[in-house]
Amino acid sequence: MRQINDVVKNSQANNRIIKILKDGGIGVMPTDTIYGLVGSALSKKTVEKVYKVRRRNPEKPFIILIAIVEDLNLFRIKIDSYSKKLLSRVWPGMVSVILPCPYKNFEYLHRGTSSLAFRLPKNKGLINLLKKTGPLVAPSANPEGLPPVDNIRDAKKYFGKRIDFYVNQGKIKAMPSTLIQIKNKQILILREGAGKLHFEKL
Repeated sequence: MRQINDVVKNSQANNRIIKILKDGGIGVMPTDTIYGLVGSALSKKTVEKVYKVRRRNPEKPFIILIAIVEDLNLFRIKIDSYSKKLLSRVWPGMVSVILPCPYKNFEYLHRGTSSLAFRLPKNKGLINLLKKTGPLVAPSANPEGLPPVDNIRDAKKYFGKRIDFYVNQGKIKAMPSTLIQIKNKQILILREGAGKLHFEKL
């Protein structure tokens, strides 16, 4: 497999990965933080497949990668001026933001929490891929309770042939994204990770 920056080119590998993801397949690939186990966020069947393969607690939602802020409209996410200003400060980047999503038709994603976490990555190759595949769920590439992988060899030990593709970018020494939530115009840091929060009071 090619590296993530090569995936955006009009290559056979690029087209194959896009087709697999649009057809409901799943795979392991690098994000701009760590290796993720990715699949279409707009397909309930695909999302359930990711839960099963990863042995994820069914009550825990996944982080969703988007290509542009307007992708939030696909999930009927409405953001106020405060949240919009905040997103412009942290995106694109390594910060995931939890936003309200109370809609029953997205329960397969929010798992009853009535909220979803989104991230708009900074890596241009990944953004271009997301523009072609649509939003992707992207939990870390490991069964729940086991360490996240930093290389494809370990990912294959975890998942073998139960997934449809692997994209190898060598060894990645990185952290998961920083996770924040906005409540009553207050920013709650739920997980400190790769994303640094450098912004003045909004």
